[in-house]
Amino acid sequence: MSGPLSGVRILEFTQIIAGPFGCMLLADQGAEVMKVEPLGGEPWRIYQMFMPLESKTYQSLNRGKQSIALDLSKPEAREIVHRLVKDVDIVVSNYRPDVPARLGIDYETLRAIKPDLIYVDSTAFGRKGPWAMRPGYDIVAQGVSGFTATGGRFDENGNPVLPGGTATADFATGYAIAWGACAALYHRAMTGQGLLVETSLLVNALNFLGGSFMSLPAADELVRTAFLADVAAARARGEGYADIVKRRQARLQVAQLGNIYYRNYLTKDGAIAVGNLSPSLRQKMRDALGIEYDARDHDPEYNPRDPKYIEMGNALTARVEQMMVSETTAHWVDLLERAGVPVGELNFVEELDQHPQVIENEYG
Repeated sequence: MSGPLSGVRILEFTQIIAGPFGCMLLADQGAEVMKVEPLGGEPWRIYQMFMPLESKTYQSLNRGKQSIALDLSKPEAREIVHRLVKDVDIVVSNYRPDVPARLGIDYETLRAIKPDLIYVDSTAFGRKGPWAMRPGYDIVAQGVSGFTATGGRFDENGNPVLPGGTATADFATGYAIAWGACAALYHRAMTGQGLLVETSLLVNALNFLGGSFMSLPAADELVRTAFLADVAAARARGEGYADIVKRRQARLQVAQLGNIYYRNYLTKDGAIAVGNLSPSLRQKMRDALGIEYDARDHDPEYNPRDPKYIEMGNALTARVEQMMVSETTAHWVDLLERAGVPVGELNFVEELDQHPQVIENEYG
């Protein structure tokens, strides 16, 4: 297989999403990936099968790989792995921290066989700390990291649901696995030395949360400190998770009230998304919609928490919503695109495999 990683050989001990996705990205770049699966195949093979031991879910995360089935609890299987590792460049594992050593596939064991080995170790929560030995999947990582609370979504019975409807922490970790492997290959090319690369679902979920997670005292006094005091008081009163999440959402939404520029709108026959994060883009949207004044950009005393400005913003939002729903998606995409406003229709992913944008860029 051609590509910038042609000639790189990878031995993969991963299942489900994060590890398989990361190794698939490396295979897409030309690496030769040998995936080690249990004798019955990894779990995704039997998820919504279209034929025995094959599913679309599995194939979407494992293209371009070879597979070998081994029972790693058997000494003869470990011997096979130890022979294979002599000829590979990278090993990728996503077991709980205590498992690889028990199976004889940990970094120290394999490095003794191949001293310049690159070993990418992906765990749920990291190798240290009170959660280190917990098993964990994406839904757990999103929960403990605060990602689920940040999304603030609940089902019809009031249970919290994943914010994006997908395995966000898993896929982010897959990119981190591929990125870490490539960085380690560069390190080895420069120094001749192998490397242990560590990542986790938790750290990648936290990376998505940016400023909400990081500590910066000078800025935290404005919002974070007050919120944490509010959470402590609410818990002392016996309030539940849902109530606290809704109050958090209300705090965060104050700054968005009246923001017509970065949001989704219903149209006459569908929906669109607009994204304008600079004064010049906001002006383009106002020009396109015939809006002459918005306090957000025109009043030097504008304060998003002032009731007067909240009322003005809500009135402007209602006005634009009425405009959007009166015309079709195609009308608004054409109008806003010609005005230079970032805009797109809200599609269903199932529609996109035959879309010319996807086909012409060979994304399918």
